[in-house]
Amino acid sequence: MGNMYLAVAAKTASKTGSYTSILVIAVVFGLIYMLLIRPQRNRQRRSQQMQGDVTPGQRVTTTAGIYGTVTSVNDQDVELEIAPGVEIRIMRRAVMNILPEDSPDDEAPPEAETDFGDKPADDWDSTDHNP
Repeated sequence: MGNMYLAVAAKTASKTGSYTSILVIAVVFGLIYMLLIRPQRNRQRRSQQMQGDVTPGQRVTTTAGIYGTVTSVNDQDVELEIAPGVEIRIMRRAVMNILPEDSPDDEAPPEAETDFGDKPADDWDSTDHNP
């Protein structure tokens, strides 16, 4: 009789163990979905929307690190002016970011300052110094 009790207890424990393992697998899958899959889908959705909103006249950066101004937009391609008179055609998917209108990239870099006087180091004149 004691053997029957042990057999029934072992059978009940194996059913409970299988339910627990299924529950653990479901929780792990849910965590992976919430932490990895869902945020990636949201990033892709925002990126596709931003790429679809590109219009001529906007300053953009590409995935290759090129800054340019959009001159024309087609279904799959975008033409960028990267320097005065220099235009390139890229895929719309290569647009990584639209820069704000007041971007500091349009400003010239500040002039170099030195502690040795009023002139920067590259303005050194050899006639001022005797060998």
